[in-house]
Amino acid sequence: MKRLGIISAAIISVVLLATSAFAQDFWKGLDAYAAGDYATAFQEWRPLAEQGNAKAQFNLGIMYDIGDGVSQDYAEAVKWYQLAAEQGDAYAQGNLGIMYYKGKGVEQDYAEAAKWYRKAAEQGYAQAQGNLGNMYDNGQGVPQDYAEALRLYRLAAEQGYAIAQYNLGVMYFNGEGSLRKDNSLAYMWFHLLLINGNELGGEPRNIAAEEMTPEDISKAQVMARECMSNDYKNCGY
Repeated sequence: MKRLGIISAAIISVVLLATSAFAQDFWKGLDAYAAGDYATAFQEWRPLAEQGNAKAQFNLGIMYDIGDGVSQDYAEAVKWYQLAAEQGDAYAQGNLGIMYYKGKGVEQDYAEAAKWYRKAAEQGYAQAQGNLGNMYDNGQGVPQDYAEALRLYRLAAEQGYAIAQYNLGVMYFNGEGSLRKDNSLAYMWFHLLLINGNELGGEPRNIAAEEMTPEDISKAQVMARECMSNDYKNCGY
């Protein structure tokens, strides 16, 4: 019997965040960054970050992480993510978790990664929910717990997070842990990815279809349409 593999989703979020505090200077930096004028963005954000503005700290972390307008420096990125994360910024917490997960700018530490993913996940940040689900799925930094992985993947999938939707499909196809193997639900999640233009669902959907009747496939496609119409809530479970 074929098995599908879970995808690790530890990808840095590069969403630049706006703020109401220090608005004029911050937005000047945001406009400059969008225009590719990284020097001006850095010039506007650095003083705000040093004054404790979490959004500026996060965005400065992005610049160092990617190397936009500054020399790429993972340790410096960690520094700014940490400052913003400690103020409760979910995006910074999620990216800090990734730095610990990958060992970028810090020693690799799965337990620390899980800690920061959890803080962001509890604020509803879909990517962090998916990343934490992946850690429970693989037993990295936390005890392996397929039920918790499933719960977290669902939370992220219900926000439209594609990698979590893929991983949900994999869990249903493989029948992970005590989860009953369900090709229809697996097909549904893979089909949803394709409906949304994400080719990630193509091959696994075809693999699931090999174990299904035409009637099963038709039913799963209807489930996918209903899932989309319900904004990914209560999708077949």
